[in-house]
Parts: sequence; C-alpha cells; structure tokens
Amino acid sequence: MATSFVDSYGGRVPLSMPSPAAMTKPHADLDLADALTKVSPKAQAKAKATATDFEAMFLNSMFAQMTSGVKGDGPFGDTPSTGVWRSMLMEQYSKNFAKAGGVGLSNDFFRTLILQQAKSSGSGADNGKA
Repeated sequence: MATSFVDSYGGRVPLSMPSPAAMTKPHADLDLADALTKVSPKAQAKAKATATDFEAMFLNSMFAQMTSGVKGDGPFGDTPSTGVWRSMLMEQYSKNFAKAGGVGLSNDFFRTLILQQAKSSGSGADNGKA
C-alpha cells in the first residue's frame, strides 16, 4: 500500500499522521521492569532519592544561571545581601521543583542507576557459570 505525500518546501511529508493518542501512549520499559525484579526495594528507594537529589542539584545550577544577570529591586536585586538570600531561595525552589516531578531528569537517572545495580548484581552471579 503506497503512502501519499505532500511536497512541503522540498521535503516530503506524509499525509496521514499517527493519532495523538498513539503518539502519547507510553512504551513499556521491559529492561527497567526486569532490572527492578533484581534490585531490592530498599535499594530502589535509595536510588530514587539519589536521582531526585541529583536533579535538584542540576536545577539549582540552572536557576542560579538564570538569575545571575537580573538587576533591580526586590529579591533579585543587585545588593550584596540579596545574593546570599537569592542562593538559598534558588536552592529551595530547585528542591521543591525536583520533588514535584522536576523536568523529568530524575526518571532517567533512576533508570540508569537501577540498570547498573541490576547488571552488577547479575554479573556477580554469572561469573561462576562462564
């Protein structure tokens, strides 16, 4: 069955696109599901906390860069005392932001940590079989 195309600025774009529901449907992460069976719940909780803390640290750095050039009155003013206050404010913003879901980095960090832990626990058991 041939697909119809529309020529758009020299590029070919298919006329039929997947439905929005098909584009947003999450895919099953079978590697992560398998790895979660090999890692203890205590280690999973620790990995999740570590991933969230790492995302908060990243967000804190990002927020600090975003506000470094802001001049004016108020909490983002350009006085020596507001600099200290602003850094504490950005730290709390980043922790709360990451705890509420952040920008999704902690999910990837968590996945990587769990896969590494499962691999290291599995490789220790496989060494005797090789």
